[in-house]
Amino acid sequence: MMDDGRPLFQQIAEMIENSIIDGSLAENTQVPSTNELAAFHRINPATAGKGLAQLVTDGVLYKRRGIGMFVTEGARDALRFRRRATFAKQYLDPMLAEARKLGIDTGEIKTMLDDWEEAR
Repeated sequence: MMDDGRPLFQQIAEMIENSIIDGSLAENTQVPSTNELAAFHRINPATAGKGLAQLVTDGVLYKRRGIGMFVTEGARDALRFRRRATFAKQYLDPMLAEARKLGIDTGEIKTMLDDWEEAR
């Protein structure tokens, strides 16, 4: 687990979200338990539990009493929708502001993106 300055429980939650988004944790699939996460990442079980609890609050996971936590139906689409909005604010807004300062219009940006895509 990387320590990027954010609380560990948020990093745990994001790691699980990433697994849902990339399809490695399918809807209605059981997620690792608090103790499994804690042992694997060498963190306090309460910290892992807080990350899972946040995902329950967000509607990404649901609890089955005595069995564990599972990915909610529709969680992947909901996470992708939420992350797309975040993506625009985090990356596109600053990029477009800088482009305006430099006099680059959206047509040029599209051309740059197409050129970049072809070069890959």
